[in-house]
Amino acid sequence: MTQNPERTIKEMTSLDLNQQPLCIEYPTLDVDFELKTGLIRLFPIFLGLAGEDPHKHLKQFHVVCSGMRPQGVTEEQVKLRAFPFSLGDKTKDWLYSLHLGSIISWNELKKQFLENYFPISRTTTIRKEISGIRQFFGENFHEYWGRFKHFVENCPHHQISDHFLIRYFHEGLSETNRSLVDATSGGALYEKTPMEARKLIPIMSANNQQFSSTNDNPPSKVNKVSTSIDKRLDKLTPIVEWLIVGKTQQIKACGICTSSRHSTDAPRFMRNAPCTLMP
Repeated sequence: MTQNPERTIKEMTSLDLNQQPLCIEYPTLDVDFELKTGLIRLFPIFLGLAGEDPHKHLKQFHVVCSGMRPQGVTEEQVKLRAFPFSLGDKTKDWLYSLHLGSIISWNELKKQFLENYFPISRTTTIRKEISGIRQFFGENFHEYWGRFKHFVENCPHHQISDHFLIRYFHEGLSETNRSLVDATSGGALYEKTPMEARKLIPIMSANNQQFSSTNDNPPSKVNKVSTSIDKRLDKLTPIVEWLIVGKTQQIKACGICTSSRHSTDAPRFMRNAPCTLMP
């Protein structure tokens, strides 16, 4: 029995020229499948930046992959092979750092991706924004509805039931819009089922968007301008009065002929002279 010769330290520390496998274990296909360069260029690129939405990236990635219909290859197999091409910079490093052979399905890869770039803390933050949403001053009904939908869609796993979502939206409305929603629903929105409320609100939002404009509150703007002008006039009034009084005090009429063309403060030798009226 021959023993393998013991390797030297140099041999042990030499570079491994064999290609290191990825974390993804691709299933064997019965047909040839190749990702074309033109298709790869269509993929959105996720960089993992602050504020970047991983759910939106998955939606855009799905749109591109769903347009491919190779025979003998499922959509999940396409996504499993194509997803690494949609990652950039640090996100590629994240993928390469996963344990070798730990990913065997598209659902597992998607789960790992969301857990890393949409952690529980971010879910908690969005849940608080949904439950505590309030309509801003000057915000139209359709803008408020769009902002609310954005929070909900950005966190599909918020685990908030439909009736609570409707309640949070309704409570966050301004008093005027809340009364309008209740009147449109026949008295109170809470008398509707969640499904009925979900049908009613988008209709009201569409109507509001169609008929609203940037000049929804012109009286308020006019009142603000009028108030500003009044304040400025109040500041100018004492200045004008001071100028008028000052000029009146400077103009002295002659005590003899009441003419303002010469002053009674003339020298003494002029006071005894007859007063001559100026033409």
